[in-house]
Amino acid sequence: MRTDTRLEDLGVSGLADIGEPEFESLAQRHRRELHVHCYRMLGSFEDAEDTVQETFLRAWRRRETYEGRSSFRAWLYRIATNACLDLLAKRRPEPATGGEVRWLQPYPDRFLDELPAGDADGPEAVAVARETIELAYLVAVQHLAPRPRAVLILRDVLGWPAKDVAELLGDSVNSVNSALQRARAGMRDHLPAQRQDWTGGEEDAGTRELVRRFTEASVAKDLDAVAAMLREDVRSSMPPTPGLSIGRDAVVSDWAADGFESLGRLRAVSASVNRQPAVGFYLWNEEAGAYLPLTIDVLRISGGAVTEVVIFHADQFPRLGLPASLSAGETA
Repeated sequence: MRTDTRLEDLGVSGLADIGEPEFESLAQRHRRELHVHCYRMLGSFEDAEDTVQETFLRAWRRRETYEGRSSFRAWLYRIATNACLDLLAKRRPEPATGGEVRWLQPYPDRFLDELPAGDADGPEAVAVARETIELAYLVAVQHLAPRPRAVLILRDVLGWPAKDVAELLGDSVNSVNSALQRARAGMRDHLPAQRQDWTGGEEDAGTRELVRRFTEASVAKDLDAVAAMLREDVRSSMPPTPGLSIGRDAVVSDWAADGFESLGRLRAVSASVNRQPAVGFYLWNEEAGAYLPLTIDVLRISGGAVTEVVIFHADQFPRLGLPASLSAGETA
């Protein structure tokens, strides 16, 4: 259920009439969806956290400017979008050629589950909503210039009318529509041709089995078995570490060169990240007497094969809700 609020719903003549605790309570209702919006804009969980905090600070300081012509939620989105654009203008470099986005960070599904339900129903609407949070979408959208990126997300993800986007950006409707067409074309250049097979539902038996076999082969350090599950044009990256491997032979060669087959004893825990299957790997540490976080692999599966593996470092484990360690007897 949406939590849109207008002035008449507040029981006050304006936001200037409420105290900071009441304002904070009102704004917090929208924290998760604003965080996801900023995450789409920025590609970084941490930058999104900072930007939401900046959004609430700006909203509090400018509360007297809220006139109730739009919902409180829409007003916050305007502030959040401008905060993202300000950050991008200051500190975001252009993505490397070939699709590498080194600042990319994962987003836990357990947080995505906190989002309010949308207005559209049906499997197609659910699929579209899921696709706009997948890592492939996040990478593709980072290739757009900031303003076309904002237009695309506001129009195609949030469903804002062109006139509202134009008002937010201080542009004409024609400029917004032109930017949207350019952004859509840019996305087509970077998005995968196929949707992922994973739905997260119980009907996903085949995909779940593939994830299980990938996990078991990885724990066994059986690189040949892992390679057999990779599509020929598979991609692999490990942000923020530079380097993007494309093609099965290149990916397998890079993993072998990184010492995959010579790792010590491994354990694994299943996870779900960005509406994609993921596996958290733990490496035995003799001194600690436990398995400690190593990496988390986020998989994209299309056509019954693994088409992309995005590997994140151990510092992402706490955010993803994965255990800090596993005892000697624990398994996936």
